[in-house]
Order: sequence, then structure tokens, then C-alpha cells
Amino acid sequence: MSGHSKFANIKHKKEKNDAAKGKIFTIIGREIAVAVKEGGADPANNSKLRDVIAKAKANNVPNDTIERGIKKAAGDANAVNYEVVTYEGYGPSGTAIIVEALTDNKNRTAANVRNAFTKGSGNVGTQGCVSYMFDKKGQIIIDKEECKMDADELMMMALDAGAEDFNEEDDSFEVLTDPNEFSAVREALEKAGIPMAEADVTMIPQNWVDLSDENDIKQLNRTLDLLDEDDDVQNVYHNANLPDEE
Repeated sequence: MSGHSKFANIKHKKEKNDAAKGKIFTIIGREIAVAVKEGGADPANNSKLRDVIAKAKANNVPNDTIERGIKKAAGDANAVNYEVVTYEGYGPSGTAIIVEALTDNKNRTAANVRNAFTKGSGNVGTQGCVSYMFDKKGQIIIDKEECKMDADELMMMALDAGAEDFNEEDDSFEVLTDPNEFSAVREALEKAGIPMAEADVTMIPQNWVDLSDENDIKQLNRTLDLLDEDDDVQNVYHNANLPDEE
């Protein structure tokens, strides 16, 4: 599988997130609540919670905020129950978009997502209309500047831990795993002291759509910005190859 470098885009996203920490805190807070509800409050016995905690630390969420979130989720019988919902649809030039949300009000979230697609001249489709164009994978991105390990050593360590694929880009390394092996591979790299710019289970497009028309790019970015502003929206995946992402 050939790697498609997204490190520049991740850095761009991180800059945006740093400017709006409230959003990333909300996203991770909800993920903590769901992980605790599914597997308990002890990270030692809950790999999903360990993954969320690692993600929180990578996004500079303070430890006391993480601990408060776990305690709240574990101790509050009246805590909000978040439901996982996924929307699929199309943006300009037939670009495929998948939206994952955690919500306590499906009607509100559906209306907001539909509005974001419409304002960007796209449309929400039926379940499964675009997800077949993506592969669900664990993806770990490592910044070359931060990593002291030799590329071959890093590749062997990742493959030995259960990774499926390893790609070297100009500025980063990409480790891909089966979703079920993601936690084990992430923890093996973490124990070896490998700094990870991003580590998550994600949807990777099988093919990319090159967008060059200025209006198409503007419309897609309008949809993505509106989705980014919605607290219910956790992740947005698309197969558009935008000029500023290269």
C-alpha cells in the first residue's frame, strides 16, 4: 500500500486545534466517556481507554483534565449517554466524505451535518454509499525530526509488534495496522519511547480525487469548516487531495 503523506495536514490541523483547544477537549472528553462506559475506568484493563489517554496527551490535554473525565464517566450514573453515528455523502466533484459523531441528540446532529453538506454544495447519501471506498486502519504518524531511531529499525519494530505496513515519506513515517492490532502496536512504540504525532484508527481512501478548481476547493472547505465547528462531530474523512495538503 503506498503511503499518502498527510503529515503537513496533521500539523495544519494541530495548529487549528491549538487555536481552539475547547473543541479537542470536547472530542476527547466524549471519547473518554464512551471508553469508560464500554470497558471500565481502569486503563490497565481497558485498551480503548489507554488509546484515548494517549491521544489526549498527544493533543496536550492536561493530566488532571483526563483524570476528571474518567472519574466523571465512572461515577456519574446520570452521565450523558453518547451514541456513535456515522454519515456518508458527497462533496464537490464527487469527493467522498465520512462523518463520525458522538451525540446525545441524533436529530440535532443529523440536521447540522446535512446543513454542512448543503452549504458546501454537497449532499448526504445513504449508509454505505462511500465507505466502501475507504479502508479502516490503525494509523500512526511519526515526525522524522522527533524520531532518533533508524528507519529500518523502526520498521522492524513496528512489523514485529503486529503492523501491516510501513511507509517512509519526506518528513514522516507512517505505520498502518489492522484496527484490532492498533492498540498493541501503539503501545509497543510508546514503550520504546517513539514520539507519535498522531495515532488513531482512521479511514484511509483507496483512491484520491485531485481538486484543483478554486470553487470546488472553497465549497469543500466550507463543509469541512462547518463540520469542524460542530461539537458532536468527532472525525471527518474525505478523499480529496487538496493543494494545501501536499
